[in-house]
Amino acid sequence: MSSFVVKGWCPDAWHPMMAGDGLLVRVKPRLGRLTRTQVLGLCEAASVHGNALIDMTARANLQLRGVGEHGWQAMLDRLLALELVDGDPVIEQRRNVLIAPEWQAGDDSHRIAGELLNRLDELPDLPSKVSFAIDAGRACVLGGEAGDFRIERGADGGLILRADGRPAGVAVAVGEEVDALIALARWFATSGGGDAGRMARHTVALPEWAYGDIRPAPPAARIAPGLNDPGYAYGLPFGRIEAPLLAGMVATSPAAAVRITPWRVLLVEGAPAVNAEGLLSDPADQLLHVDACPGAPCCPQASVETRDLARRLAPHVEGRLHVSGCAKGCARPRAAYVTLTGRDGRFDLCLNAPAGAPALRSALGPADILAHFGAA
Repeated sequence: MSSFVVKGWCPDAWHPMMAGDGLLVRVKPRLGRLTRTQVLGLCEAASVHGNALIDMTARANLQLRGVGEHGWQAMLDRLLALELVDGDPVIEQRRNVLIAPEWQAGDDSHRIAGELLNRLDELPDLPSKVSFAIDAGRACVLGGEAGDFRIERGADGGLILRADGRPAGVAVAVGEEVDALIALARWFATSGGGDAGRMARHTVALPEWAYGDIRPAPPAARIAPGLNDPGYAYGLPFGRIEAPLLAGMVATSPAAAVRITPWRVLLVEGAPAVNAEGLLSDPADQLLHVDACPGAPCCPQASVETRDLARRLAPHVEGRLHVSGCAKGCARPRAAYVTLTGRDGRFDLCLNAPAGAPALRSALGPADILAHFGAA
């Protein structure tokens, strides 16, 4: 297994993390949406104080890269002025709320997530990776995404409260969803959940009021590149976009806002389609099925370059491809059809497994891998 360091915490704007290319600053857009003004301001901050690279995460956050230690405070001030960061560092750390991206103003997802964001001061101290998922649309779209405490559309058509790792949840009355989420988070904290770290690993029996047998509604299709409601969607290779490209898309169009999804797909509200290098418009593009972390030298824990190999290999792999710089597997914690894990400057290959799993073949170089899949 690769050697790596588990940080045990997640960066945010108040607490940046040092990477191989400078400080990494994470931004958590409220409801996964940035207004036109916020997009342009964020892009300016990323260009002036960072290296102009913006990464979209699987939690529908944005990460600004290459920030200098002397530029971080100026960037933070700009993000605070744009209302992209909460002025209270404790509340900002708790703003781990994932919402179904196609929410509409006033619908259940919008109503519940908005109330939860306004009541974060009622939460107990929780591990920094713990998060909430609000998936209250007509069908569930966040079933495979991070969310320790979940409000979902149930198979019976009503709303349910479900603890991650449990297959079913309990009915919750309209207007009482946030009360239930906060109560479940408090139970987690007082029942030793902090030691487990995540709800799915917390094996203590749920309290009777939180236990139910209602399964989530069948999943709906994810947003894919192309025309969607409420806008046009673009895939971002490996979740990355350059700030000048994003700013130009918004500044030269009638776009009202952009939405961030946990699938590395960017949804631009109210704007026509554009063709530009760095945007994926074809829903069949194989790069949409590839996960690859920044790799070396951007990440000090990675011993291999990842994304060039992933691009070359993508057309030759049917199914999900994951190229990870180390066994930590940040780009994809779950199994992929083909997973390559960096270790001591080479790769381990495994199938239908997560990063760091026992290898089918070990100590492979890029040429060995390309030859193995007929891509040489």
